[in-house]
Amino acid sequence: MTDQQPVRIALAGGGAFGAKHAAALRRIEGVELAAVVSSSPESARKFAAEQGVERAAGSLEEVLAMDGVDAVILATPTPLHAQQTLACLEAGKHVQVEIPLADALGDAEACLAAQQRTGLVAMVGHTRRFNPSHQWVRQRIQAGDYRIQQMDVQTYFFRRTNLNALGQPRSWTDHLLWHHAAHTVDLFAHQTGSPIVQANAIQGPLHPELGIAMDMSIQLRAQSGAICTLSLSFNNDGPLGTFFRYIGDSGTYLARYDDLYTGKEEPIDVSGVAVSLDGIELQDREFVAAIREGREPDSSIAQVMPCYSTLASLERQLAL
Repeated sequence: MTDQQPVRIALAGGGAFGAKHAAALRRIEGVELAAVVSSSPESARKFAAEQGVERAAGSLEEVLAMDGVDAVILATPTPLHAQQTLACLEAGKHVQVEIPLADALGDAEACLAAQQRTGLVAMVGHTRRFNPSHQWVRQRIQAGDYRIQQMDVQTYFFRRTNLNALGQPRSWTDHLLWHHAAHTVDLFAHQTGSPIVQANAIQGPLHPELGIAMDMSIQLRAQSGAICTLSLSFNNDGPLGTFFRYIGDSGTYLARYDDLYTGKEEPIDVSGVAVSLDGIELQDREFVAAIREGREPDSSIAQVMPCYSTLASLERQLAL
C-alpha cells in the first residue's frame, strides 16, 4: 500500500468503544472510515449517520465481501472476537480486535495460526500499552532510569446487573479474568520486559444469575523478580475504573488511564510522549502504520499470546 492511498477501515460495533474508535480514526490522516457494522441494519444506519459514514451493514459478512475495505476494527461483544478475527483474516482483511482476543486459549491459538498463515496485520487492543501514562513509565524503564519492584492495580466497577459501559442492558456477560485482568497481565509483562513465571488467583462467590465471580484477586511474579497484585470487582460502588500504582527503585507513579501522577498525587506532564493524549487514537495509529509499513504492530496477536496463556493457567486454578 502506498502512502497516497487511504487505508479503508470498516468498524464493527456501534457501542461505546465503537464510537471511541470512530472519533480516533477521524483524527488520523490518510484513513477512510469506509463502513460501519452493528447488530442490525437499523442500528447500523443510525450509527453510520451519527459518525458521518455512508455505508452501513447489518452483518460482518456483508462488509467482508466489500472490495473497498482494507481492514476491520472489531469493537463487538467478547464472545464474538475470536470467530470474527478468523473471518476477517480468511477474507484477506487486516484486523484489530478489541481486548480480549478470545475467552479461551484454544481460540486465541487459532487466531495466531491464521495470522501466521495469511501474513496479515492482526492486532489486539491492549490499550494500556498505548496510554501516554504507561508509555511515559516505559520510556524511563527503557532509558535505564527506572526498575519496577511492584505494580499494585485496582480494577473496579459497579455492575451487579448485566450492563455495558453506557449503563445499557448487555446481551452477553463480561468477565473479570478474560477481559479486565488481561489488561494488567499483558501490561505487567510488557513493562517489566520479563515473562510471568508465577501466577495465582482466588475468586469470590459466583453471581446467582450471571454465573461469574464478581470479585477476584490475582498475584503475578515476573522472571525479573517484580511482582504484581491485582484486585478486581464488579461490586465496588466507586471510584470506578482501573488504577495502576508503579512502585519502583527510583519513584512511585499512579496511572489513571491517560493521566499520570507521582505517588504524592502531583500531576506529570505526558503531553510530549506521543502525538496524542488519547490511548485509543494511539492504538489505532499503530494499526494504520503497521498496515502501511507492512510490519508487525505493537500488541500483535503473537506478542499478546503469553497473556492468554497466563489467563488460561489462572482459569484452571479457579476451577479446582
